[in-house]
Amino acid sequence: MAGSPRWRRSGALAVVVAAVVIATTVAGCATEPLEPGVARVVKVVDGDTLEVELDTGRERVRLLGIDTPETVHPTKPVECFGPEASARMKELAPPGTELKLERDAELRDRFGRLLAYAYLPDGTFINRSMVADGFATTLFIDPNRAHRQDLSAAEADARSQGRGLWSACQ
Repeated sequence: MAGSPRWRRSGALAVVVAAVVIATTVAGCATEPLEPGVARVVKVVDGDTLEVELDTGRERVRLLGIDTPETVHPTKPVECFGPEASARMKELAPPGTELKLERDAELRDRFGRLLAYAYLPDGTFINRSMVADGFATTLFIDPNRAHRQDLSAAEADARSQGRGLWSACQ
């Protein structure tokens, strides 16, 4: 009978089993939670700005010590080698890439963006790579100076070798 306690127990059990199956399936489709200090790239905004997911939520990150030609500035035209710099960042850190972020003296810039140096899982220092390959110039805003010497040396080498924007943009 539909109203008997036995029927209700077996119906309740079926609901519990179904709920467990659904929860397990959904959990299996979700991405793994991030460890503290690890960021997952959601979007490359341009050559020096990323949108990432942290364990605390989504953030826009401005890479420290570098500046790439503009491609998405609301009041400036696309600059020489800007599209190439954005494309290079998309190669280095496509959506889904996990990064280790390192901060310097200031946590955020005047626009509220998180300020950081970024590293790939293999140890590649993205900020340095962008400068060394001629996709970015150095830009140091005090008091953020942790990698000033390394980035300046990479820029001098890229410039002397005519890499990237150093030969494409006069």
